[in-house]
Amino acid sequence: MSNPTPLQIEAILAELGEVGRLLHQMGAAEGSAGNLSVGVKEALEVRHLFSFEEQIQLPDPVPDLAGMMFIASGSGCRLRDLEAHPTANLGCLVVEGGGVTARLFSAKDRAFTRLTSEFNSHLMVHNAHMAGGTLKFHAILHAQPIHITYLSHIERYQEETYFNTHLFRWEPETIFQFPQGFGVCKYHVPGSRDLQEATVNALRDHTIAIWCKHGVMTRSEMSIRQAFDRIDYAETAARYEYLNLTLGEAASGLSVEEILEICAYYNISQSVF
Repeated sequence: MSNPTPLQIEAILAELGEVGRLLHQMGAAEGSAGNLSVGVKEALEVRHLFSFEEQIQLPDPVPDLAGMMFIASGSGCRLRDLEAHPTANLGCLVVEGGGVTARLFSAKDRAFTRLTSEFNSHLMVHNAHMAGGTLKFHAILHAQPIHITYLSHIERYQEETYFNTHLFRWEPETIFQFPQGFGVCKYHVPGSRDLQEATVNALRDHTIAIWCKHGVMTRSEMSIRQAFDRIDYAETAARYEYLNLTLGEAASGLSVEEILEICAYYNISQSVF
């Protein structure tokens, strides 16, 4: 799904619905928690599904995204409802020339008054990776996986090096999936400009950002499924770390030497150790 065409809007919606269901099953999107968006280089034809059109002000100017389309979840919508009712819970916007305003397309059964309250962070992360480049597809996912979020409430895990070294020791898969490690953002008010700026900075060099005391945001240049998989891998590592804490830190996990041996054997270029 790295180069969608107008015939693929239904496939994109189906994938968003699948991921919403999986996040709910994981326990990472309780109630209306969590949000997602995908960006495509060229606007798709969506009027057969999203027939209502209006102009909206964008949270920040993004002139380099003019003409691009972004499909995003609505504020207060439940990600678990995306699969059964995608048009009620998603909006499609096309950035207008100058990047100050956009045309928002929504459906008659729309169940929200505005896009997700985190859309400012979504938009600027999209901008950081899609503006001025050849990237044709970009997906962003925010959720609140229980074990990652819990660990981020503990002060020592709010330090990026500590968080990384303690979570990477539990599975060889972690260094495969996150060779650049986890980006860790200090706590900021949800939806704030401070969180937006911290997230953009963290996701320049990482594919996942830990929002301390709040959850995670992941990005993918391939699909929203890949963004979900990254949460799945990270949450599994956090679950092992949590289990070890509850057992009095009985296990030490993989040593740094063992992880570096894996990297050498599989030629993994990493920046964690």
